[in-house]
Amino acid sequence: MNLSDFDYTLSKEQIAQHAVVPKSYSRLLVVNGDQLYHRRFYQLGEFLQAGDVVVINKSKVLKNKLSGKKETGAAAEFIIMQAVDTFVARGRLKCSRIRIGNRFYFDGLSATVVDRDGDIFYLQFDQPVKDIIDHYYYPNPPYIHRRVGDEYQTVYAEKGGSLAAPTAGLHFTPHLIRSLKKRGVTFTSITLHVGFGTFLPIRDDNIIDHKMEAEYYEISAKAAELINNAKRLFVVGTTTLKALESAACENGKVTAKSDFSDLFIYPGFRFQLPVKGLITNFHLPKSSLILLVSAFYGWPRVKHAYEVAVKKGYRFFSLGDATLFLK
Repeated sequence: MNLSDFDYTLSKEQIAQHAVVPKSYSRLLVVNGDQLYHRRFYQLGEFLQAGDVVVINKSKVLKNKLSGKKETGAAAEFIIMQAVDTFVARGRLKCSRIRIGNRFYFDGLSATVVDRDGDIFYLQFDQPVKDIIDHYYYPNPPYIHRRVGDEYQTVYAEKGGSLAAPTAGLHFTPHLIRSLKKRGVTFTSITLHVGFGTFLPIRDDNIIDHKMEAEYYEISAKAAELINNAKRLFVVGTTTLKALESAACENGKVTAKSDFSDLFIYPGFRFQLPVKGLITNFHLPKSSLILLVSAFYGWPRVKHAYEVAVKKGYRFFSLGDATLFLK
């Protein structure tokens, strides 16, 4: 199975740079077998019914991106992954010719490179890291050429920890959630903190050689009970599906747990849970996310849906439109 098989053609003009306002007015491509339906996201209720359980990821994107320059004047960016000491943080540093001992200046802060591990750098700041985390800017997806704001956060985001948004949930508004609940649809939440692996390319054309970055997830006992007793189960986002399958048992049930998952889902994967529908955005070609969707629904149908979406002018990626794949 080769990565090059999971490709499609997309013009740069169809990569969304802004979210639709209101968010629920984004377009929704519903795929039901060989049938395609073109809707707006606020019409999602047409495909849900009383007794359905919708699972969302309540992880919150941290404002952990710092912008500044190296002491030489070269532009620099640092995204904090986590604090490792009172004044030391590990993360990804974007700048030219980085060496241990280099000094950087970010938004009124100063920091020095004290160590590195491959692409991960350790910076010692002049202020406690706890006072820096979640106080600066959202990490930008690499294909959005401006500084993103709160449109990059879901309305139900609650638990801080992600370095990228679980973007399938960006289309929900409080009004839409209330209206679906009034119709008898139950919402329950899990947490999976999205890491840098979301944006890292798969470097091996032989898919099975790829290794996923471990991401922390939590599934509560209450959520597990609702999921296991759902009349029909709908999942919002690839991150949510990954978390559920990471905690799934062969009996088709999910276990309440907290753990790290490096699960890599690609075509041929045997899903344990009886998911009726997957709500997700349009994903980059040859990415781990499009492989997951293809594992869930089959690449031929996914590819056809994407080709139709391109022709119909849908907006792609994080701030773009949505899909609903129905089984």
